[in-house]
Amino acid sequence: MNKTALITGGAQRIGAAIARRLHDNEYDIFLHYGQSKQAALALQKELNEKRPESCVLISADLTDENSPFIIEEWFSEFHRPLDILINNASQFFPTPWQDAKPSDWQKIISSNVQTPFFLIQKMLPFLTAVNGQVINLIDIHAERTLEQHPIYSASKAALKSLTLSLAKDEGYRIRCNGVSPGAILWPDQEDNMDDESKQKILNKIPMKRLGSVDNIADTVLFLCHNDYINGQIINVDGGRTVYS
Repeated sequence: MNKTALITGGAQRIGAAIARRLHDNEYDIFLHYGQSKQAALALQKELNEKRPESCVLISADLTDENSPFIIEEWFSEFHRPLDILINNASQFFPTPWQDAKPSDWQKIISSNVQTPFFLIQKMLPFLTAVNGQVINLIDIHAERTLEQHPIYSASKAALKSLTLSLAKDEGYRIRCNGVSPGAILWPDQEDNMDDESKQKILNKIPMKRLGSVDNIADTVLFLCHNDYINGQIINVDGGRTVYS
């Protein structure tokens, strides 16, 4: 029987690239999506045409505190162990200090920190059954905060801390690692980013270019294959973090 991977926010961008890469390596994909229904259905169709019944979908609002329980109940119906849980879904939008609202805090923290924590908690029995692994998609701005994004940066710093805590506390049963992308894709709202702003970002990258979603997917696959890596955060950023 194929291995299993549960990916949150897997319908588009980095999540979809990870789903494709793991599927190509004989993983069955349990794909969560939020509002990207059409993209999720298209990806499911693509994967199932390659290998029938190898991708199933669930939609859940990860800002809802009940979402980990909903996903756990759904997954349990398949009576499968879980080889890898990938917390990829994330809320990302600016929250300047002068304008941020409590609702912004709640939306970002619940999706980026609270739900991953409790989803891991709910999925532990499925993961420990096969000495599985958790991979959290973090961000290089967990360490070097992003301008005008204090809540987002704080959420990713918290997720990094949870990654290290899980690796330490549960390392005898499962592994936990993180992948921190740098500039991989321009944000969805790239129309609001002028060429000068983009160039300023590229100037801080020694390689002078964006990465690709495949760079992240390949790193995830590497972590799947190497079973003695635990409690590590891998920056995939073209060297961006060498700048102070």
